[in-house]
Formats: sequence, C-alpha cells, structure tokens
Amino acid sequence: MTALARFRSPVGTLLVEASDEGVCGIRFGGGERARPPISAMTRHHLEAALAALADYFDGKVPRPPPLDLRGTPFQERVWRELLAIPYGEVRTYGEIAERVGRPGAGRAVGGANHANRVPILVPCHRVVASGGRLGGYGGGLDVKAWLLAHEAGHAVLRLGGP
Repeated sequence: MTALARFRSPVGTLLVEASDEGVCGIRFGGGERARPPISAMTRHHLEAALAALADYFDGKVPRPPPLDLRGTPFQERVWRELLAIPYGEVRTYGEIAERVGRPGAGRAVGGANHANRVPILVPCHRVVASGGRLGGYGGGLDVKAWLLAHEAGHAVLRLGGP
C-alpha cells in the first residue's frame, strides 16, 4: 500500500506517492485524495519527498529522497543517468542514449523518460531534443519550459553570476 500527499507548487498541485521502499510517483494535477501513510517508513519517504520538492521550488538543489523506481533494465539505466544531470543543465536524448551504451536510441530514451513516474525529482525535464528543442514532457511543454527556466535562473545565482 502506498501513501499519497498533495504538494502545491508554482506549476500546479502535485500528488506525491511513497511506499516503504521510497518515493514511487509524482503526478501533475493531484486528482486523487491524499492517503495517510500506513508505516513509519512510508511517512519518512513522503516527508523527504515533500522537503525535496520544497527545496527544488525554493531554488535549492534538493536532497534526493529514497526512490522506489521500477522499470525495465534500460529504463532504470536511463533514470540513473537523469539523476546525474546537474541542476540547471540539460542533455539531449542522443547524449543520454550514448551514456547508457545505446547510441542512436534517442527515441527509446524518450520512451524511458515518458515512463518516469517521479518527474522533477528524477529530472526528465532536463532532457531536450537535438538543437535545443524541448521535445516532450508529461506535465506539458509549458511546465517543462518553466522548470528549465527556474533551474537556469537559480544555477546562475549559485555560481555567483548576476
């Protein structure tokens, strides 16, 4: 059984889901009702996710909560690579494909991004198409553009820029 909590963000309400293993979902729109944790471990993971999201939207690099990611071996390799993209930076689908040992598999990387159940914390929004086009995003391209602009603005401040 999982627990659900709502998080109000600048891009709308997010529904955060956690299990005893870690955070297993973030959904845009928050359509379901919150469900209280049934264990102390689930409560801890949910609280860690909410704190990470609060940090993220405050312009801080979030401390990643434990994650409960389940997918194919390829998807899991892609998701680990997404976690390695520094805050405020982007990679292309092709670059990610090369990094996971599948050159030319940019579309498959896009499919793995689409299957990512923990957007924002597993930053699939940091992956763009060649030439800098946004590509796709489950939360909508306007949300992806907002997230990238948010990170870019805070990354400059963190580096001591204007």
